[in-house]
Amino acid sequence: MKNYQNILRYAWRAYDHTRSIRSIEDISAQVSTNHVFKLIMEDGNVLIAKVTYFGSFEGFAEDHTIINVLANNLPVRYANFLSRGLMKGTQLFFHRHIDDEQDAWIIFYRPIQIQENPPRRLTVGQVKQLGREMAYFHRDCTLVTNTLPRSDRDMTTDVNALVTSARTDYPEHFDLIEEHCKRFLENTFRINVYGFQKIPVFVDWNIGNFSVDQNGRLTSRWDYDWFRVSTRVVDFYFLSRVVSEIGDKTVFTYEVDRLMEERFLIFLRAYHDVFPLTRPEVLFIKEAYRFFLLNYVLRLGRFFFRPEFAEKLSREVLTEHLPTLDEKFSPEPILAALDL
Repeated sequence: MKNYQNILRYAWRAYDHTRSIRSIEDISAQVSTNHVFKLIMEDGNVLIAKVTYFGSFEGFAEDHTIINVLANNLPVRYANFLSRGLMKGTQLFFHRHIDDEQDAWIIFYRPIQIQENPPRRLTVGQVKQLGREMAYFHRDCTLVTNTLPRSDRDMTTDVNALVTSARTDYPEHFDLIEEHCKRFLENTFRINVYGFQKIPVFVDWNIGNFSVDQNGRLTSRWDYDWFRVSTRVVDFYFLSRVVSEIGDKTVFTYEVDRLMEERFLIFLRAYHDVFPLTRPEVLFIKEAYRFFLLNYVLRLGRFFFRPEFAEKLSREVLTEHLPTLDEKFSPEPILAALDL
């Protein structure tokens, strides 16, 4: 897709032809294939637009519909936490653009207030505060889960889809991928993940995706590419990266080491004091990480990440992260730290 400006202007006319766009600025993170734009309207108001062709239109619409209901139903402290999509009548507005080159979909958001991005390396006090904040957020999500639209996404389906596609996509590494898919499915059954409560999870909690106030309280969260309704454990891998000793890095890899750091234990202790974890949930931390590597990096990475990132990340998963996962990660230090 080459001319985003024309596509956005056409989508906006479909939304409301009585108002005009003055200017469009690309504010994308330049890591993924998605594009985010800042729209200045002729009336002076500001809107955000997202153009994506990652996944499916149906999944995109389902996710944002759930997020909009979540934004409205969360307790009042999260009144302005999530960016709401624009409505047309009683429906969330989506525009689908199809031409000879691309099938893409567009959503317009109201901007949200960004206070302070967390520092690249948190202090120990900030690690504890983030642990408490995430526990409060996850706990409050449980209050509204039963009011959300149904999500059909399923980890088992995702992993089985990778087994099917990997024979063609990764022929040299098919045996390794198949083995880890098998381990994931067996361990998920053994831990009985399907008995866990499901809540909305945003997965990608890197420091560029949320803001906090001067007291470290969560104030806003954006970038919903990997949103799903699943176990809260799915959020922990990226949070371990946020609180890690090495901090946020421009050049990154998805190593397991962050889950084994003392700082992650500090985060989990603070979290556990507010919204206690169970032993099975701790055991699933490794499997949630394995699922992240299998699904988001190997199965979907070449569609989501820009080519230079996708090739590097998938190579590292296949040659480093998956082969060493089971020997590197142990849940015992976490279970001991939480007295489980």
